[in-house]
Amino acid sequence: MLAGVSAICFGSALVTAKLGLRSIDARSGAAISIPTATALLIIAAPFALDASGFTLAAALIFAAIGVFFPAVVTLITFAANDRLGPSVTGTVSSTAPLFALLAAVLLLGERIPARAFVATAGVVAGVALLSWRGGVLMRRALWLPLAGAALRGIVQVAAKAGLALWPSPFAASLIGYSVSTLTVSLAARGRHRWRERRALLWFMATGLLNGLAVLLMYAALSAAPVSLVAPVVAGYPLVTVLLGAAVLREEVLSVRSVAGALLIVGGIAYLVAGS
Repeated sequence: MLAGVSAICFGSALVTAKLGLRSIDARSGAAISIPTATALLIIAAPFALDASGFTLAAALIFAAIGVFFPAVVTLITFAANDRLGPSVTGTVSSTAPLFALLAAVLLLGERIPARAFVATAGVVAGVALLSWRGGVLMRRALWLPLAGAALRGIVQVAAKAGLALWPSPFAASLIGYSVSTLTVSLAARGRHRWRERRALLWFMATGLLNGLAVLLMYAALSAAPVSLVAPVVAGYPLVTVLLGAAVLREEVLSVRSVAGALLIVGGIAYLVAGS
């Protein structure tokens, strides 16, 4: 359930980010969305942060993650979203579980059941059907969401390792987002265009959605193996396509979209049924 709600938030954030990117560049957008989420986490910290299990090693892992996620991943995702659109970006990004499963085997020694590979294949095939546009995946900008997927998958495994030392999803989110705020602020220095008020609001909403998505994903990882969480979170393009069809003129539902949705739901159901 935690991973599923995380997927809903990630998928919705791609659409709100696309709306914001109509008025502002990716780096400036990231410098709005990530600090927004960080500010909300700081406000909630006195009520939600449990520091009783603090370990320096875990804090350092969470801080190292923050350099790349959400900072670098957000910058990459926004750039891909701007060039390829939310559906294609979501499609390629859905390969993250493949990287996560491989990293879980190599770094954590996690035993991956065959069911997880089957479910992951179903999710990836489903989002491909949902979002494929004739020839678009041949564009040179394809490397952007692919790189983001690789980082996202590796981050899930690193977060799992940190949460094993300090089982606090809130601390993982707070520390990671604090470091990411510094990263994106430096990357976007001098590029803000605050006169674009609509973009400011859209990216604040994006930050809220992504922040909640990350917190829920970490909560799921603290309670379940990567092989269960990663494929479920990867279903977020289903939300992107459905919401995009309702909000964005360029997104249109089709028979292929319905088939893709069935593959995603079937893959996730198959995975969860065996957990």
